[in-house]
Amino acid sequence: MLSNSVNTNVGAMIALQNLNTTNVELAQTQNRINTGKKVSSAKDNGAIWAIAQKQRADIASLGVVKQSLDRGSSTVDVAISAGESISDLLVQMKEKALAAADVTLNTSARAALNEDFKSLRDQIAKTVSNAEFNGSNLLKTGAAAVQALANADASSVLTVQPEMMGLGGTIVSIGATASFATAAQANTMITTVNNSIDAVSAALARLGTKSKSLELHSTFVTKLSDALTSGVGSLVDADLAKESAKLQSLQTKQQLGVQALSIANQGPQILMSLFKG
Repeated sequence: MLSNSVNTNVGAMIALQNLNTTNVELAQTQNRINTGKKVSSAKDNGAIWAIAQKQRADIASLGVVKQSLDRGSSTVDVAISAGESISDLLVQMKEKALAAADVTLNTSARAALNEDFKSLRDQIAKTVSNAEFNGSNLLKTGAAAVQALANADASSVLTVQPEMMGLGGTIVSIGATASFATAAQANTMITTVNNSIDAVSAALARLGTKSKSLELHSTFVTKLSDALTSGVGSLVDADLAKESAKLQSLQTKQQLGVQALSIANQGPQILMSLFKG
């Protein structure tokens, strides 16, 4: 039972404590509505904030991984595009050599075919030289492998080996000065071109497989990042519909608390009426 005292107003103290509690809850709810988060700092919930922060770091890292994979894919795609052009050039070179292998062809006609053949040959060299993206060229002689990050801590990478299609190599075996002057030379060149066409097709198949692998892993990384983002949201995001309802409730509770404190503060004045004559 509360004592009647002018020195200690217990009712006012209790009303003030309740009002302060309501004000704290109201401030928290308003902060959640303003930020859209139920855990916006470590003081809201240290454990949840730490977990969410770790996930945010992983999400940021996966963004870097996605960029690395995209660069790798672009490098391989450029190489594939150039390789397909080289394959088309080889097909045209075979046509020229085959036409020149006709023994009934006169010298001037064969010479004209040879000029076309050499022009196509030189175009292969130009295509290889320009098949570069971001400083990497998988078709150039002496090219280095391309590596793309595969996970968020850089402990795994996807590697694409070069397919060097420079003239005179193991894939395009046609030499940098290859030509023909006779039907016999043209006939021999047909075999060389055929071998190069087969080798280029095999190289393009390998590059195509690697390109698909990079694409699939990039899709996986995107889905993983989305899943982590959703997980962080479930940990820290506020339910705004719920918070809106709570805000109205607390505002009403705050008003009632102010009234209760006002009534309690009138207690000592009521006691004074006991001493009136």
